[in-house]
Amino acid sequence: MRLALIAVSILWVAAWAQESSDPGTAAAIRALEKQWTVGQARNDNRALDMIFDNALVYVEYGRLVSKGDYLARIKAQPTILDQIRTEAMTVRTFGSTAIVVGTYTESHVDGGTRTLQQWRFVDTWVYKQKGWVLVAAAAAPVAQ
Repeated sequence: MRLALIAVSILWVAAWAQESSDPGTAAAIRALEKQWTVGQARNDNRALDMIFDNALVYVEYGRLVSKGDYLARIKAQPTILDQIRTEAMTVRTFGSTAIVVGTYTESHVDGGTRTLQQWRFVDTWVYKQKGWVLVAAAAAPVAQ
């Protein structure tokens, strides 16, 4: 009986968390995700700096990367991305935290050859005094 009660409680909490995604918040987070992809494609550190929290932790190819490291890499690299297209994306909110899970495709030209790479990502946004900021993110290439 006790185990059944625990199982029902867990399922209820999981269902409540899934239903707590506010459509307005989800739209705001999706817009910020779009700003991130556009900023990165254009090497626009100013735009990225505004949406990244100063304590950002990014997992990239298995390495932990700080906000400063990420922005330095974006600034130093030539603009080779033609486009970053966000595809499937789910936004779940938990109070002042939002978790985004999705995929995106990068398109770039290397030596005259167009290459596409699909990525899967998990991003964590937190609502602070000035609005939503990205505090943690991870992306991994999808095996082809």
